[in-house]
Amino acid sequence: PAGRGLVRFEYSGRVELELPVGEGPDRDIRIEGSPFPAIADYALLSDCEVCALVAPSGNVEWMALPRMDGPGVFSAILDRHAGRFRVGPMDRTVPAGRRYLPGTVILETTWGTPTGWLEVQDVLLIGPWHHDADRSQRYVRAPRDREAEGILVRVFRCLDGFVDLEIDCEPAFDYGRSPGKWRHLGEAYGDAVCEAEGIEPSLRLRTDLRLGFEGPRARAETRMQAGQHAFCALGWSEDRSPPATYDEAEARLAETRTFWHDWIGRGRFPDHPGQSYLQRSALT
Repeated sequence: PAGRGLVRFEYSGRVELELPVGEGPDRDIRIEGSPFPAIADYALLSDCEVCALVAPSGNVEWMALPRMDGPGVFSAILDRHAGRFRVGPMDRTVPAGRRYLPGTVILETTWGTPTGWLEVQDVLLIGPWHHDADRSQRYVRAPRDREAEGILVRVFRCLDGFVDLEIDCEPAFDYGRSPGKWRHLGEAYGDAVCEAEGIEPSLRLRTDLRLGFEGPRARAETRMQAGQHAFCALGWSEDRSPPATYDEAEARLAETRTFWHDWIGRGRFPDHPGQSYLQRSALT
């Protein structure tokens, strides 16, 4: 220890480096001393209507709802206490690897811990058009066959050993000015809603883990063994409910993957080592 809020690294009695140490959402402080990741380190998720920025730590640190120009619900990219949504191993914030699934806007993060390996996939769902009996107010041009579902899905699989996993969802509506209040839906632990007075939309979180509330935070913790899997899904649409089971979450993720593959398949990209970069630029 080197005084409050600092940790000191020494070699042969000489101070080599002092770094600030944060708690809670500040656990991912970078070596330069800033609590904010570099903008290039964020991954982009999108469903063509909203977007989310995911930090290497597994935090969703930006998402505005219900449209791109709406107020931020997760705004930790602006202020570390203005809302975030993390999924990942407890006490680990640096992943072993991250990538987009080729030809998609689906993020895959792999975590290595001293006891095991975890894989997390994050996606904003796109599903079939469902406004058959009423007109959607979100469209002026002719609607296509598929549309945004208004749901963020995060699925996780333990690949080897065991991993202590956490879900930590702390919305802060209106750019952090209005913390939400959580309550369970139904009699079990896996379905909850977060609301802030006078603010729409509300958020619904479903998971096959056990949710508990700590003030404005909804949390779940579990030890996952090799071969086990779980999910969580955050929804804000009045028309679509988040998946209720892991199998349903996987099926809807696969449907979104097919959408992006169909979309990128309509482009003409050269058979060239730079093809993946051109496709990623087009998707973005």
